[in-house]
Amino acid sequence: MTVQTTTLANGFRIVTEQMPGLESAAIGIWVTAGGRHERAEQNGIAHFLEHMAFKGTETRTALQIAEAIEDVGGYINAYTSREVTAYYARVLRNDVGLALDVIADILRNPVFDPKEIEVERHVILQEIGQAADTPDDVIFDWLQESAYPGQALGRTILGETERVSAFSENDLTTFVSEHYGPDQLILSAAGAVDHDAIVAQAEKLFGDLASRPSLIADGAQFQGGESRRVKELEQAHLALAFESPGYRDPAFYAAQVYSTALGGGMSSRLFQEIREKRGLCYTIFAQTGAYSDTGMTTIYAGTSAAEIRDLTHLTIDEMKRAAEDMSPAEVARARAQMKAGLLMGLESPSSRTERLARMIQIWGEVPSLEDTISRIDSVTTGDVRAFAEDLVQKAPVALALYGPVDEAPELAALQQRRVA
Repeated sequence: MTVQTTTLANGFRIVTEQMPGLESAAIGIWVTAGGRHERAEQNGIAHFLEHMAFKGTETRTALQIAEAIEDVGGYINAYTSREVTAYYARVLRNDVGLALDVIADILRNPVFDPKEIEVERHVILQEIGQAADTPDDVIFDWLQESAYPGQALGRTILGETERVSAFSENDLTTFVSEHYGPDQLILSAAGAVDHDAIVAQAEKLFGDLASRPSLIADGAQFQGGESRRVKELEQAHLALAFESPGYRDPAFYAAQVYSTALGGGMSSRLFQEIREKRGLCYTIFAQTGAYSDTGMTTIYAGTSAAEIRDLTHLTIDEMKRAAEDMSPAEVARARAQMKAGLLMGLESPSSRTERLARMIQIWGEVPSLEDTISRIDSVTTGDVRAFAEDLVQKAPVALALYGPVDEAPELAALQQRRVA
């Protein structure tokens, strides 16, 4: 498998990886603009724009966009995160050119028809309502807001109902003009692909895009805080977040290994102690996510109103214990889980395409898999214990609670427990 990269004269970046033996390919455009690139009055516009991309262009109706891909058995979709927006497709070898043409069309020639804007506005408002009715989904938005209060990184990706209800065609075109310049676009493809053919087609489709200044997102500062919403639900939902390294920080891999050992699987400490031994919950996990300049180690659990206090205290206690006696065997298991997850995932062209785009976004190049594996393997038990100790003793913390949570400890009490 060979990774190849090309940058057009206007800054448009192309990265591909041919995967021998495959008859399918994944291809897409990653835009280095997401929720955190919005101004306060734009909150939700990146996601709205993603929806509108499929509502018609100057040459294709919404139905024709879908038919163009599905007539050849392919699949097309998009997503918005806090740092990127992606438009991608999965097709057979002979239809890679078609997929790129359709994606280029929806990015370069969108028609923001007022009627379609209203239709999609209604769809997004339904999406916001659905998220609000999903406790183990919406609680992470509240956790993000508590971690980064008053900051772009702390705002919801979907946006608030009031703002989404007011977006206009001009709002959409303004965000495109500000953030969809050629040097903010990454074309990524993997599978049965021909790099030179993709570069030649990309030159025709994007080579005339004029370079423009990139608007830099505001820096983020993890401040922490508490969000508590009492509601009559069957379960009490708890989410904790601790400040962790950004993805360019050398400590990033230690944070990943730590969260995997703490709550990344059935053998993890939280799962074994809180679910298996004590039966205090059905779901509990820990994970570490990262952005360009900050990160979060997150713990989530759902339990009964009667058990929320004990579960919360035990979670903090397990974190403290991990700083003292995390074993080499646990660290080795976590490293193995991470490596296996990485390598198994990359057997899919879609996962490869995602990785290529993200590596270009983060590093400006694609590190080899061997380099990534080496970084994971280099994490020692001492590294994990040191990270765990910093997390417990020093890292700012955010707390979100939802449901019958009257008896849940307050953030100040958890702060005292973790340093006691």
